[in-house]
Amino acid sequence: MEAFTGSASEWNTAISHLPKPHLLQTWEWALVKSSYGWKPMPYIWKRTKGGHDSVVAAAMVLKRMVLNRGFTARLCILYVPKGPLLDWSDTTLSGQVLDDLEGLAKQHGAIFLKLDPDAVLGTGMPGNLDAQEDINGQSLVSELKKRGWLFSSDQVQFRNTVLVDLSVNNEQVLARMKQKTRYNVRLAEKKGIRLRVGKADDLALLYKMYAETSVRDGFVIRDQCYYRTVWETFMRHTDTGNQPFAEPLIADFEGEPVAAIVVFYFAGRAYYLHGMSLEVHREKMPNYLLQWEAMQRAKTHGCSVYDLWGAPDEFDETDSMWGVFRFKEGLGGTVSRTIGAWDYPASSLWYKIYTKIIPRILDVMRARGKTHTQQELG
Repeated sequence: MEAFTGSASEWNTAISHLPKPHLLQTWEWALVKSSYGWKPMPYIWKRTKGGHDSVVAAAMVLKRMVLNRGFTARLCILYVPKGPLLDWSDTTLSGQVLDDLEGLAKQHGAIFLKLDPDAVLGTGMPGNLDAQEDINGQSLVSELKKRGWLFSSDQVQFRNTVLVDLSVNNEQVLARMKQKTRYNVRLAEKKGIRLRVGKADDLALLYKMYAETSVRDGFVIRDQCYYRTVWETFMRHTDTGNQPFAEPLIADFEGEPVAAIVVFYFAGRAYYLHGMSLEVHREKMPNYLLQWEAMQRAKTHGCSVYDLWGAPDEFDETDSMWGVFRFKEGLGGTVSRTIGAWDYPASSLWYKIYTKIIPRILDVMRARGKTHTQQELG
């Protein structure tokens, strides 16, 4: 393992050639997190083949101090969002990477190190005829347990998601959608919904719509500054083809915005991270047309997969995400189930303390965040 000392573009290029490169391992995501108390620490692993060194694994490690004074001043947590990136079926390499990350956690005096790689446990909903299990994901879980890692009580990212295959032509993408979804796409066009690509001066509008959506649908969001930082960072930075890493798509009716999504692009995959809509004109189905447009634009960006970002942990109608999942499922995607987040408790005592106290603090913060969002709208 060695610290990466190259540029942002060199990092993104290096990880884009690794298995399952992810948006949350990019230099841009690390830049965002660095504005909110996290210190990025990029690491790579190399192997010599044919006389040349090549990067075979990478991890953008984020470090955050828990307390900055007193006898607990050195306490920190380490997190590798949607990483590390490597071929998990290579047991020699994966063993080395895990050894090095565990050593890094101890070296920094971390309470724990969290990772949630895009390692697949299986595809399809459990119990369905099309469900398949992935032996590599199962083996990785067994290895983590053997090493003393714990399935995290704090799943920062969605453990499961829905992926739409964009490697086929547009007609085939449409054909895989549910009939009702295809109908709603056409209905939005007939009802006069028009789409446009958003610009920097649309971001305040996007946040206002997002805040209204969160209050209406009962989920908690961060403050406006956070989302502007994310959106502006990825809209401002471009890939090697000079394409922005993110763009908002806005649906208008008679010149007035009624819904929007923000789509991110990296290494052949598009991501639907944020969606928002107003209460008015929802019957005109703007969200369906936005998703169809996002898929078409993703293809022009060279993407073969569209990640709809999130599915229930348990595929049951009682899950809070069930309604959103049904919408995503109608878009013709396939469920991808990953191993989720795992914690390496470098300090067992502090880990027990941390995992008991932090959930209570988070509950208070979420309640305050919901109240703050409602006040902003009011």
